[in-house]
Amino acid sequence: MRIGIDFGTTRVVVAAVDRGNFPLVHFEAPDGQMRDWFPPVVAVNGGQRVYGWEALAMQADARWTLLRSPKRWLRLGGPRTEVEVAGQSLPLRVLVAEMMAALRTQLLHHSNLGAGPEERLEVVLGVPANANSNQRFMTEEAAQEAGFSVLGLANEPSAAALEFAYRNSAERKSRVGSGLVVYDLGGGTFDVSLVTLGETEHTIEASDGIPNLGGDDFDEILAELALTCAQPEPPLSPFERRLLLDECREKKESLNPNTRRVTIDMERARPGLDQVTIPVETYYERCRPLIDSTRAVVENLLAAHSGRPLDTLYVTGGGSELPPVARILRESFGRKVRRSAYMRSASAVGLAIRAAAAGDRLQEQFNQNFGMWREADSGGTIVFDLIFPRGARMPAPGDPPLRFERRYQPAHNIGHFRYLECSQLDEHGQPTGEITNWEQIQFPFDPRLWGRDDLAGEPVQLLAEPNGETIREEYTCDASGNVRVKISAEPSGYAREFSIGQLAGN
Repeated sequence: MRIGIDFGTTRVVVAAVDRGNFPLVHFEAPDGQMRDWFPPVVAVNGGQRVYGWEALAMQADARWTLLRSPKRWLRLGGPRTEVEVAGQSLPLRVLVAEMMAALRTQLLHHSNLGAGPEERLEVVLGVPANANSNQRFMTEEAAQEAGFSVLGLANEPSAAALEFAYRNSAERKSRVGSGLVVYDLGGGTFDVSLVTLGETEHTIEASDGIPNLGGDDFDEILAELALTCAQPEPPLSPFERRLLLDECREKKESLNPNTRRVTIDMERARPGLDQVTIPVETYYERCRPLIDSTRAVVENLLAAHSGRPLDTLYVTGGGSELPPVARILRESFGRKVRRSAYMRSASAVGLAIRAAAAGDRLQEQFNQNFGMWREADSGGTIVFDLIFPRGARMPAPGDPPLRFERRYQPAHNIGHFRYLECSQLDEHGQPTGEITNWEQIQFPFDPRLWGRDDLAGEPVQLLAEPNGETIREEYTCDASGNVRVKISAEPSGYAREFSIGQLAGN
C-alpha cells in the first residue's frame, strides 16, 4: 500500500493512495475519537520513552518531560547529533526512528488505513524546501529503520502544488504555463515555491523560506500576552509553561474571522490563577511582524523571477489558518490569494499523488540529477555525490553506454551505497528539490568479507589500517536507461556488478 506522509512540526498527516483517490488517514486517539493527524511528540521518564498519543497523555504528569517538534531539531542535526532531554543525552536519529516506528504501528493497528498487519507500506515523505542534506538523509533513514519502504522525498510546497493541480484538474488546460506560488506556513517552518504549471508536469522554478518560523511562534506570542496580564508569582515553571502553551495552541486554533477576544484559562497551567482575556486585534498585531516577514520572502522571490506570470498565491499549512495571514497577504496580492480548502492536509495529499506515480522510468535523458549519499568528515556529515547530471543525454541505440568512474581508498570494512535522484542542486552541489530513492547495495572492502552474500548483519567499522586496495566504481547507462555499477578492489581484482533500479520498480 502506498501513502504520503507530511512529517510536520506539530502534526503528522498521512494520505493514502486508493484507486485514484487520496483520502486522509484517521487515527484512533486514547479518548476514542478519530483524528486526522498523529502528534510528533516524545515523552521521557528516566529510561522510558513513549511517542505520539501515548506521549501526549503524559503531559499533565510532571514526572515526564515532553519533547515536541523534532522536525526543528532535524534542521540543525547530523548523524551524530544528540538531544538533551530530562538530563540525559539521546541520539536524535534514534528518537526520530522510534517516532516513525510508533507512527507505523498506529497506521497498521489503530487507524482506518485498512492495511494488514504485515502489509508493506510504501511512502513518499515530505521535507521543507530549504531542508539540508543531513535533514533529508536522516528523515529517510529513520523511516526505513522504522519499517517503511521509502519511495522518495518531496518538498512540501511542491507536494501542495500537486494537490492544487489535482483539485483543479478541470481547469488544467487553461492553466498551462501559468504561475503558481505555494505559500506553506506550517507549525515550525515557512516555505514558498514558484511553480510553472504544465498539462501533466509542473516545474519548480525557485524556492525560498524561513526555516524557524511557524505556528509555534504564534503560540508563544499568545502565551506571553497571557503572562503579561496574569503576572503569576512565582513565574511559571517549565512544566507549567508547557501546559500554558497547550492551552494557547488550542485557543489559537479555534479563532475565526469573527472572533473579537480570546480567553486563556490560566488555571490549566497553575491551579488558582484567573482567566485572562486578550483583544484579538492586540494578538494579531503582535503576530503581524512575523507574517510580514513571510510576505517579504514571497515578494523577493517574485522580484527575482519577474518574467514569470503570477496567477495564484496558494496558501496552505496549519500556521496559515490564523485569520490575519490571508488578510495581510491580500494587501499585496489581492484576489490572487487563494486559501486551500485543506490547509493542514494539502501537502500530505500531494505526497500521496506523487507516491501513486513513483514508478516512472527514465526516458531519453536524465530528468533528475542521479547520484548517491556519501559520508564526509569521518562520518559526521552526509553529502550528495553527483554521478549523472540532470539533462545528460542517454546514448542512442547501438552507441556505447554513458560512463562515469570514481576511485578512492576505503576507510571502512563495508561500503553502503545509497542511490537517489533529485530535481535540483544548490550552489554546493547538494539536493534542494524532490528526491527519489533508487537501489541500496553493500560491497565488502575488507578482504575477509569477500564472497559473503549477506552483509546486513555485519557491523560497519573503520579499518584498523589501509588494506592496500583501491576501490573503483564504474557506472554505465545504456540507451534504455538501465544503470549498472561495477565495484572492484584493485589490484586484487575482486569485483561485483549490480543493476541499479528505482525502488518502485524492484
